[in-house]
Amino acid sequence: MDEESSPPENELPIWSKDVNGAREEIFQFLRVENNLKVIYIDGWDGFGASAILRSIAEVLPSRRTTAELCFDRIIYVDCSEWKNRRAVQRTIAEELQLDHSVMAILDEQDEEDDFNKVDESSRNEIHNVGKVINQTLRGTKLMMIFLNGSDEEVDVSTFGIPLAIFDNNIIIWTFSRRNHVRSKDALRYTHAFSLFYHSIKEFSWREFLRLLSQQAIAIVARNPFVPEIDPTMVADCCLYELFLHYNFHTVTEFNWVGHASNFWICDAIIQGDRAMDISNLLHREINWVCDSSLPDGVLEEFMRDFVTPFWLVTDDYAYEEGPYRWISITSSKMDLQTILMRKEQSNMEIQGLRNIPVETSSFFLAFESSSQQRCLPDGLFECANKLGVLILSCCAFDFASPPFQKCQSLRFLGLNHCTNSKSGEGEDNAEWTYLCNVSVLDLRYTEWNEILCEEKMDLMTNITELNIEGVWSQQCVGNLQGRLPNLQRLRITKPIYKGKPAEDFDNSFVDKTSMKILDLSGNSDMEILPASISKASSLQLLVLDGCNGLESVGGLPSSLESFSFNGHGPASQWTQTVALPPEQFRRSTIEDSNMDIRVSEISLAGCTQLKNLFLCWLPNLVELDLSGIAIKIFDLNTMVVQVPKLKRVFLIGCTRLRAIIPLHESGSEIKKELELLCIDTRVGTVCSRPSINWTKSFKFELHVVAADARLTRSVKGLLLPYVQKGIMKDVSCNIHVTSSAVHNEVVQFEATSPSDQESLQQLIPAGPYSDVLGMVGNPPLQDFPQAPTTTKRDHHIEIAKGSSYVESELLGDLGYLVGTSAESLHVHDTSIRAIALYEFYQFALRWCCVERCPELDVVFPSASTGFNVLQTFWASDLLTARWIWGKASYKGFFSHTTNTFPNLQHLHLRSCPTLQFVVPLYGLSFPSLKTLHIIHCGDLVHVFELNMDYPEEITILSARFPKLTTIHLHDLPKLQQICEIKMVAPALESIKIRGCWSLRRLPSVGARGQGKKKPAVEIEKDMWDAMEWDADHRPDHFEVPVHSRYYKEKLPRVSVLRYAMCILLPSPSLYDCTASCGCIQSLTILFLRLPHRLGELCAAVLVSSVATSKRWVGAPASAAESSAWFACVFAWIDIVWRCC
Repeated sequence: MDEESSPPENELPIWSKDVNGAREEIFQFLRVENNLKVIYIDGWDGFGASAILRSIAEVLPSRRTTAELCFDRIIYVDCSEWKNRRAVQRTIAEELQLDHSVMAILDEQDEEDDFNKVDESSRNEIHNVGKVINQTLRGTKLMMIFLNGSDEEVDVSTFGIPLAIFDNNIIIWTFSRRNHVRSKDALRYTHAFSLFYHSIKEFSWREFLRLLSQQAIAIVARNPFVPEIDPTMVADCCLYELFLHYNFHTVTEFNWVGHASNFWICDAIIQGDRAMDISNLLHREINWVCDSSLPDGVLEEFMRDFVTPFWLVTDDYAYEEGPYRWISITSSKMDLQTILMRKEQSNMEIQGLRNIPVETSSFFLAFESSSQQRCLPDGLFECANKLGVLILSCCAFDFASPPFQKCQSLRFLGLNHCTNSKSGEGEDNAEWTYLCNVSVLDLRYTEWNEILCEEKMDLMTNITELNIEGVWSQQCVGNLQGRLPNLQRLRITKPIYKGKPAEDFDNSFVDKTSMKILDLSGNSDMEILPASISKASSLQLLVLDGCNGLESVGGLPSSLESFSFNGHGPASQWTQTVALPPEQFRRSTIEDSNMDIRVSEISLAGCTQLKNLFLCWLPNLVELDLSGIAIKIFDLNTMVVQVPKLKRVFLIGCTRLRAIIPLHESGSEIKKELELLCIDTRVGTVCSRPSINWTKSFKFELHVVAADARLTRSVKGLLLPYVQKGIMKDVSCNIHVTSSAVHNEVVQFEATSPSDQESLQQLIPAGPYSDVLGMVGNPPLQDFPQAPTTTKRDHHIEIAKGSSYVESELLGDLGYLVGTSAESLHVHDTSIRAIALYEFYQFALRWCCVERCPELDVVFPSASTGFNVLQTFWASDLLTARWIWGKASYKGFFSHTTNTFPNLQHLHLRSCPTLQFVVPLYGLSFPSLKTLHIIHCGDLVHVFELNMDYPEEITILSARFPKLTTIHLHDLPKLQQICEIKMVAPALESIKIRGCWSLRRLPSVGARGQGKKKPAVEIEKDMWDAMEWDADHRPDHFEVPVHSRYYKEKLPRVSVLRYAMCILLPSPSLYDCTASCGCIQSLTILFLRLPHRLGELCAAVLVSSVATSKRWVGAPASAAESSAWFACVFAWIDIVWRCC
């Protein structure tokens, strides 16, 4: 649809006051106005809209007899819990039951966006998925019912829904309960706007309850897998929370609405074994976030009719007697006795509230804080036998004998700024048995020592939540051991009294295996956390805001999901869930910047469930260890705010990590304080933490082991500022792209001093058969130089076994890192086809090792001009590689004055059987090459080959190798020339050649002066005799060649079997036990004369049979017998191999 669409011109009038009536009016509208594609339903002031849409989805399939209401597909897309636009498209795909391949596209793109650091809320729909949706719905008649949980209108056509003028599809949608459109001018993609002619304030109580019940039915329908939820329960919960919003939005500074899920249970609205789970679920579903005028107006009208199950006494409304379930008395002006005993001018006599009615299950009494005590009247709780929730704010009563002690049903007790009405220490004559049933105890700035003494806490066997604010801290924590066995949520915050920890402080949480939430905010004198916190095996949320005295944090349980230090937000945002508050409620700074916040080290290592993290204003924090946490995107800008001295961050074992957003916000800003960042995303591999390299002074050290190469996109972001400023010398980086163990685990060191650094192991190990070769010794002419070590290299990249997405990332950010940040590169045991780097990079690469890559076709397919500082190249066991460096395809690549690989000193190749050439010539000089070692490369024709585009005259010129001293060539049967053009190596000292039967020309060394040693030569005699010479290139320019001591004449070209049989036939021991030995020998010779392999096989079978007969008669064994047996086996292998 056009993004410039105008507001809807059509209105859908709704006169009904209930869901069913509104639904039928919508159906009637569809019969008449079936050309309108997108219709918005607003509800009655925002109420009931989702219930109407749910009712349409349920009833519409039964109306197929009406042509206008007959749809091929009806899908209900509930996105009331908004994530992003892609989630809407995913829900549509699920409703249409599209193929798993479509869902895989969505999953893959989500994963890609994780690695690309795309914010969750910014992920849009996918074009290819929309195309499949469009093709699926093309030609069908669709009704889509859409609950939009975002704050903006959504153009559903972008998801693939066909909405052209000739399509028959219809979209009916609404915002969720958190949004309400007051004007149709706010809509751009909607064709019809519903106009509800009755406001919710015009509803009667019965009509309002019916609407609330229908809304509850919609909530129940969204949770079909929780059979314990019924509409009556949900409707009561909705009404109760609406009552709380009206009750506390202005009078008290504390958000008692945050306790709604507790109130529902303690008021007996929700009961049963799963009460807590159901309460938490409904707490997410029911959320009356709206302006206060709406509930005020609605509830006030209903109370005037004396029909509500609750009553709210305020400065403007007096108490009216009635069987109320919930009563609230709030005032900012009058004292308690005035409110309780006031009479209004009315037609009937009104009595004051002398005691709480028997039917009352929740009672709230809240005054504005002042120094005047407001004592509770005698007998107020005399009849409150069903009271389950009691909240008292700014009241006074006898702490030794509380007036509510006979409320045996009491389950929630909340006291805020309450005082003791008795100045002295009276006798404790209270009946404290009611504490046995209390589930939630909430004390805020109420110094009631008696209730938290050990004797009283022993009675609280059913306590699941304990909240203490503004009183004690460590003394209370010390009393927890062995008490409150069912405690799940503990908040001890903002203590005003200082004190030393109790003797059992460290053992406070030994038996708290059910505790899920621990909030110790404001405990500024706490120097250490209880050591037993690691025993709280169910802990999911830990809040340490304002714990300024802590010097370190660690030893936390693995179950932790959310952690906050100075970032959780105000206490009014308390929730019963383990998630951190929304971002708008989190702190962005600290109130008092002069506070002494001591914490220097935070370790969340081993918290394998940790997904939410927020740290704010920790001026002395130096080290942050997040090893093993479950976080996907680590944002150092939003999760770690105002931490100016942070130097070390560890993310070792973070297998789910996909992106890191660095501390600098722009591409050029550098966070100078960060010195060490360690990342390891491998699964099941535990390694110790690297530490600062004390032998060198780097401003920043980066150690990365990434199982998925896409993580290098974040690594690039970490190094980009240094690359752009040209100060990579100030950085040390070791990057390993692998899911297996890093070679010799170079990252596994814990150097604490310069002397420890010397013990670091080498990166490149010996070959896989080094132990065997060590026992038998290297055979002549196969001694091959070991790969140079990279221990002391400060910019190293390794790509190894198990890594994923390597090839694609080499064309992206991994290739960028190799080109700009790596001095050494080690690629091994990985299934890639090429190391495709950007062609025009001027690489910093000095050392490169490539080995055991069985699918590698071309090592570097691009031109080789960027390798100007490369010093050593080492390759081995590349079974399918055709060349090392590719040739340039564009003209003008060759230059007479250009040096090819100007700094290359060592070139080593081994066991690359399909290699055809190594390096293309784009200049006439290799000014630095010193050693050339190549063995076991059977298809190699030239080492240095002319580029695709070269001038004609180059063929008569020569390539200069002024520093080349050593050439070692072995088992290169197809090698014709080392260099395709004439090769001049005046400094050559030794040349060893064996098995290079096609080689006809050696490098020209020129005549040397008197006394100067000539190049030493080791070569087969036949090859030396076949060499080609000219006037400037003569044999006497070399020392007298040394021929192999093991040299033998050429053998006839026959099969191994035929050769073995020829050796066996003359052996008399083979026939000495048979009478017809001459006949057998003649027959064997006859078989061998046959030209086919069948003759060889027959001869072998015959001889082996003879050997077997000797064993039958007990003749002694001989070497000839064994040879016959082996010859027979060789024959069978030979035939099977040729047939295959």
